[in-house]
Amino acid sequence: MSITTIGFDADDTLWHNETFFRLTQQRFVELLSDSDPLHLTKRLEAAERRNLGRYGFGIKGFILSMIETAIEVTEGRVAAPVIAEILAAGRDMLSHPVDLLTHARDTVATLAAHHRVVLITKGDLLDQERKLAQSGLGDLFHGVEIVSDKTPAIYQTAFARHGARPAQAAMVGNSLKSDVLPALAVGAWGIYVPHDLIWSYEKAEPPIDAARFRAISDLAALPALIAELKNTP
Repeated sequence: MSITTIGFDADDTLWHNETFFRLTQQRFVELLSDSDPLHLTKRLEAAERRNLGRYGFGIKGFILSMIETAIEVTEGRVAAPVIAEILAAGRDMLSHPVDLLTHARDTVATLAAHHRVVLITKGDLLDQERKLAQSGLGDLFHGVEIVSDKTPAIYQTAFARHGARPAQAAMVGNSLKSDVLPALAVGAWGIYVPHDLIWSYEKAEPPIDAARFRAISDLAALPALIAELKNTP
């Protein structure tokens, strides 16, 4: 069955994202220089995972988790100027210019000429809308889905909303856990495009035995792969 609809992840698939989280985390470690950096990083990661159900994915939840961690590791003695610096770091992240990955625009434009292309991204609604607007890619997409998480049910619904059964759809992204595995679970193609940096939460083992799993080195290889898969059962 031919592929009619292609879903694209946004962060670290079309534009850089994790880089800014890493830079802010380093700034956080420097602010709390009295704490062991490795211990501090582990405490922050634990707070992020613990808070996903409360705050969801994105910068705002990350900033709240840093503040929570700062309070915990200092046993409530963290200075107000440190909290102010953490908040300032969050504002910097929320206003940082969008930096497209190489081949992002050309690839989306090429595929949009013959397929329905849909942005399927998770995170804070306002921030994702801001990044999409600043990216200059918005007019290329036939639809945009900003979701709280990526699950098989989310993909099933998103593809159906854009006129495709899962067997007619492909999901492209840098996260095996969020972009590839749940898409495969509903019968879509899962196409992995690795990024140099990835949050530990998003790591998973490649499903190398899955018939509909593919991996490419970068987005430039995607149009040829989609053409190759056109009549692949």
